[in-house]
Amino acid sequence: MTATLDRPPSRPTHRGAGIAVAATLPEVRWAALSLGLFLAGLVLQLAGAPTPVVWAAYLACCAAGGWEPALAGWEALRARTLDVDLLMVLAAAGALAIGQALDAALLIVIFATSGALEAFATRRTRDAVSALTDLAPEQATLLTDGGEERVPAADLQVGDRVLVRPGDRLPADGRVVQGASEVDQASITGEPLPVDRHPGDEVFAGTVNGTGALVVRVGRPAHDSVVARIGALVEQAAETKAGTQLFIEKVEQRYAVGVVVATLAVFTVPLLLGAQLQDALLRAMTFMVVASPCALVLATMPPLLSAIATAGRRGVLVTSAVAMEGLGQVSAVVVDKTGTLTDGTPAVVATGPAAGTTEEELLALAASVEAPSEHPVGRAVVAAARDRGLALRPVTGFRAAVGRGVTGTVDGAVVAVAAADPATAREQQERGRTVVAVTVDGAPAGWLALADRLRPEAAATVAALRGTLGRAPVLLTGDGPRAASALAAELGITDVRAGLLPEDKVAAVRGLQAQAHRVLVVGDGVNDAPALAAADVGVAMGGVGSDLTVASADAVVVRDDLATLPALVGLSRRARRVVVQNLVLAGTVIAVLVTWDLVGHLPLPLGVAGHEGSTVLVALNGLRLLRRSAWRP
Repeated sequence: MTATLDRPPSRPTHRGAGIAVAATLPEVRWAALSLGLFLAGLVLQLAGAPTPVVWAAYLACCAAGGWEPALAGWEALRARTLDVDLLMVLAAAGALAIGQALDAALLIVIFATSGALEAFATRRTRDAVSALTDLAPEQATLLTDGGEERVPAADLQVGDRVLVRPGDRLPADGRVVQGASEVDQASITGEPLPVDRHPGDEVFAGTVNGTGALVVRVGRPAHDSVVARIGALVEQAAETKAGTQLFIEKVEQRYAVGVVVATLAVFTVPLLLGAQLQDALLRAMTFMVVASPCALVLATMPPLLSAIATAGRRGVLVTSAVAMEGLGQVSAVVVDKTGTLTDGTPAVVATGPAAGTTEEELLALAASVEAPSEHPVGRAVVAAARDRGLALRPVTGFRAAVGRGVTGTVDGAVVAVAAADPATAREQQERGRTVVAVTVDGAPAGWLALADRLRPEAAATVAALRGTLGRAPVLLTGDGPRAASALAAELGITDVRAGLLPEDKVAAVRGLQAQAHRVLVVGDGVNDAPALAAADVGVAMGGVGSDLTVASADAVVVRDDLATLPALVGLSRRARRVVVQNLVLAGTVIAVLVTWDLVGHLPLPLGVAGHEGSTVLVALNGLRLLRRSAWRP
């Protein structure tokens, strides 16, 4: 039962790598320059620098961060549409026209930063999908009439026969036609243990062969393999989610049109009625300033950004304000099994020593003969013995046979560890456990049951999510039905769907969305990446999986603590309540100031004071979520 379990190379997303990628994006560079100039202008203003110097910094800030939105707004205008890009530029220009350089620069910085974050998220997902090809090898050993030939894996045709040596990755999807081995399929199905593969069994590209040599007949071309379809599913799901917006963004275009039309009316109507040009222009500029969406933008962003910061302190990285807002709207949660609800590695959970054999002796014998093995079952048995402080005895004549276990001589007796017969294993297997039998010189010494252990916090987390959402999570897993059902029964989960490939998980998520649910998916492996991308909100556990998993997620639980999920949903809901409070306050102030300007005479200083006052109030209200009390486990 030995195997070389070289899993697909982990490509963790490091901060340094993320910064390097961000630095290559022009949107990020311009936003960073704009922010730097804004901070310089603010420092100069607070330090009492001459007004021309302060204005120079703010104008440079507006130019650096505003030229791309201005260009985008112009292109939209040429296409006979009016969007928020143009409104932001016009509002900033209006603020500059009446001497409010700080307002103009702040508005541009907020807008440029938002665009930079969106560009970075798009680039990261695209790079991660491209990196998925690393799972499958570039070369394959093609069997021909003349022997063997090394060829590019992408050139393999359906029907070709390939040789897969021990420890190699499989180059294509297909079926075994010769040989026997154990294959680690965790990257595709999420199964915690390698599976035995014999002639007639299906295998997948990118999975890792164990100790036996396999001859595989190619069943699908490279572009249609399961691992290739994972990348395609992620790209499709990411494109579908690209239109997701903050609540305030959904009304921005109509608001932009309304403000521009109203500003033109405020300017032209008094002129037609005989007003002076300067008076009409001043009234129009005052109207644009008090109606500009500064307070509305800040009504939304500070609460969400504060919530993101609070989550970050608790070990959860939320990738965007859209994701933070979406967490509070979910109505259904989908969870993966292996590595999410469980530890992801097998462990000895039960023993059955035969008469005359103690539990410690049984475990010591099994661990001694399994010590040379690299198979996960062997490592789990050895770990269990060491946890109990049992001494391992020397083993000689160690042998491993694919599908038949290991044997060796311990203290002069031949000890074997192999799959248990159905009669011995039935009760434990019905509980989703893997059972191995231990014999000494052919006589039964007992059995060991292994399982992927539940995380300590899993039961409490499932209960908390059920209490928050009014329904238990749905369990989607590539593992077998018995293991999945046994685990679900322990947690009180009734909706269990097992034996799923990545596309099956996506279909299940789409099905819940078709029932008007906003779906949160929690997973940890490459096989979960399409479902994470397809979900309304995806959460990756651990932050140490593949780039594709992390890039597909909207949040990453870096500390790998499942218990943070209910707290994260609660934090998002509190942030949404603060956003609503801010929108009501900002909207009321704008309505009052606009009405005053239209039906009376609103002095510009008073208009600016009201506008700035509401902006400050909503910003301070949003910052309340930075307090420790905002996170409630």
